[in-house]
Amino acid sequence: MTKSKTDKKFLAVDIFYLVMAALPIVCGMVIKILTATPSNGIEITGARIYFTIPMPLQDLPITESQINSWLVMITLLFLCLYFTHGLSVKAKLKRQLIAEWIVKQTQSLVDTNMGDFFKGYAPFIGAIMGLSALSSLLALFGIYSPTSDINVVGGWAILTFILITYYKLKGGVFNYLKGFTEPIFVMTPLNIIGEVATPVSMAFRHYGNVLSGSVIAVLIATALGGLSKLLLGWLPGFLGEIPFLQIGLPAILSIYFDLFSSCMQAFVFAMLTMLNISGAFPQDLYEKRMLKKRSKQNKKQKIN
Repeated sequence: MTKSKTDKKFLAVDIFYLVMAALPIVCGMVIKILTATPSNGIEITGARIYFTIPMPLQDLPITESQINSWLVMITLLFLCLYFTHGLSVKAKLKRQLIAEWIVKQTQSLVDTNMGDFFKGYAPFIGAIMGLSALSSLLALFGIYSPTSDINVVGGWAILTFILITYYKLKGGVFNYLKGFTEPIFVMTPLNIIGEVATPVSMAFRHYGNVLSGSVIAVLIATALGGLSKLLLGWLPGFLGEIPFLQIGLPAILSIYFDLFSSCMQAFVFAMLTMLNISGAFPQDLYEKRMLKKRSKQNKKQKIN
């Protein structure tokens, strides 16, 4: 195969990955337009329910949040395929430099906040930040953000809580249960509440910050529209119907809430995930357990 044909094939694959990365967002916009209902004035609603699947115990609703979450994951998949296409030992493409920078920064973040024992968590933390940031950024395209749904971020928080409990149990079941009675037995109910409060606080912090930004932006845009009509409604013809005061400020607020704040909340959620998981791991107790386990195995081997 000649070099020109190889270059064309390489370019065709790149274009395919980019198109497939953009296609889910376009599909989300089309679905939003086709399923949107007319509204009068301010309307702030949750995720739209598209259809319901009958189930034995409880029906399963398929909502806007679930569909958009899958669209985000498909977009991330093809973006990863694009950035990793054509990798070489010595970087020749700018996108490989970007990919290497992202990997290095994520690995450095994990090493700094979690330690060497958790250095394999870099892909997990990178996935959380990417999924959270892109889910929130969907609002820039007029698509419902999955992070505005407590069920979505609640699921992420429950996954983190499972990992926290898993690493706490590495110190032994007895030590895990004993931790609820410290410093004194009377504190047991409060310690149990504190344990459950971790995923709840993580979920509501992320959900509340994203949703509040959307609500504030809508309220300000609506208020400026009404003020524009009140002050400039006297203009002749169609000029009196143009909301001049809505030009500029809502766009700036949208950039802040949908861009800066979304990326910041993704970073905060990832930081809380790292700190909660690594902080829950009783490394001293775990090492003692492993030492006892190895000593028992050595004794058995000597006996045999």
